[in-house]
Amino acid sequence: MSLVRRAVPEDAEELLRLRQVMIDSMAGADTSTAWQAESLATVRGRLADPDGCFAAFVVDHPERVGALGALVVGTLEYRIGRAGNPHGRIGYVFSVATDPDVRRRGYARACMEALVEWFRERGVGQIDLTASVEAAPLYASMGFVRTPDPLMRLRF
Repeated sequence: MSLVRRAVPEDAEELLRLRQVMIDSMAGADTSTAWQAESLATVRGRLADPDGCFAAFVVDHPERVGALGALVVGTLEYRIGRAGNPHGRIGYVFSVATDPDVRRRGYARACMEALVEWFRERGVGQIDLTASVEAAPLYASMGFVRTPDPLMRLRF
């Protein structure tokens, strides 16, 4: 039996906690947690829609009841098709995080494999993610490659 399961609305607070673990690990990131209370209802709603374009796969923490040990979250996006992806379905992976006290046990890989399969089942032609230096070897071992795409961002 797999350790990985699809997250449910009751996991929302733990998803936000682990997302903050990921945010806190990034240099220069805003480590404020005030956003979590406002985000909670939205995350619960997304998790309540099993047929939607949002999916989270998790591993329960092996030593703390009710806590999560790892998570991977992704969304299904549509862009006009092109060569190699004529239907324009793109998976985007974000919020890959493992609780610090259970790292190096293969939980993130197991969650990633479940999310990749979820994308495959939905006809995704490519999967994108942003990789930290620490996580890049995991993604490379799964077949992800660096691209020359220049990322730019506008915030409101």
